[in-house]
Amino acid sequence: MKQNLALKLQLDRKDFRLQVDLSLPATGVTVLFGPSGSGKTTVLRCVAGLERGRGRVLIGDEAWQDSDRGAWLPTWARDLGYVFQEASLFEHMDVQANLRFGLQRTKTASGQQALDAAVEMLGIGHLLKRKPQSLSGGERQRVAIARALATQPRILLLDEPLASLDVVRRQELLPWLERMHLALQIPVLYVTHSMEELTRLADHVVLMEGGQVRIEGPVSQVLSDPQFAAAVGGEAGTVLTGIIKSHDDAFHLTCVDLHGSEIWVRKRDARIGTVVRLHIHANDVSLATSEPRDTSIQNILRGVVDVIDDDSHPASCLVRIRHADQCLIARVTRKAVASLKLEAQVSVWVQIKSVALSER
Repeated sequence: MKQNLALKLQLDRKDFRLQVDLSLPATGVTVLFGPSGSGKTTVLRCVAGLERGRGRVLIGDEAWQDSDRGAWLPTWARDLGYVFQEASLFEHMDVQANLRFGLQRTKTASGQQALDAAVEMLGIGHLLKRKPQSLSGGERQRVAIARALATQPRILLLDEPLASLDVVRRQELLPWLERMHLALQIPVLYVTHSMEELTRLADHVVLMEGGQVRIEGPVSQVLSDPQFAAAVGGEAGTVLTGIIKSHDDAFHLTCVDLHGSEIWVRKRDARIGTVVRLHIHANDVSLATSEPRDTSIQNILRGVVDVIDDDSHPASCLVRIRHADQCLIARVTRKAVASLKLEAQVSVWVQIKSVALSER
């Protein structure tokens, strides 16, 4: 049974007041995104019962907190898995013993089966006899996540699980998080201020600032909102969904079908028909009102200007372009907008210099 998560919380802090009212999806990854000090981790801690504000926390039809009715479940009684920035493993135990410790919280006979599935999903079977001090940061986090999943929680909470890792270890762990996301049938709340993690993992996004929710919704909708693009400045970009169409072995490229248009990316080891996510940075998009010719840019789409909005700097604008039922954003100068006479409903050619691809 799918378990929607409903949050209505208020909590006074020294430097801000947390005030959120959210109804979040029953499955998939909801990313709580925003700068440090915006209230992301506080929301997570309230869901876990580690902070006690006023309001309610409902998962499905069960109230973990309801201030109006005096309902409150302590953390140990909440059916959740929590993974912190630093993997909290017992250093005197090997990985297998750490994982079995997680089983002590589960009340079902299928706990070992759930643990075995988590070990396989996260690729840690070869680590079972090793001690935590011999693991890399990415391996430690995979063990911590598997231990949390062994309890068969109704929700998984991840508090910046990549924040303590260097760039190499982050890139090592991200593909495992993507695979986990595809396999899980429970809601995941994921705290980060990394755009890369957001674009690769999020199904739903909540942008927070000063304890308040500024924007929230499906990832493609939020990222194509000029307000979000302006808030993240130079990291603005959009996410589009496509399907692997073919592979070109001669040029080491993969072709992605995007509603009848073709997008070429570096070759990926993925089957034809695989649904993929394309992240396109706003700075890598340029616009033309006539068809570009004799250009090194291979990815060119037809689109229609949807809206033109202010950017974080007055010299530039954020132009949202609609292609079929999806949108992408281009960052262009105001001078270019004026010289090309860009406005809503104008047809344009969209030139895409670079695309990042991940599986969904």
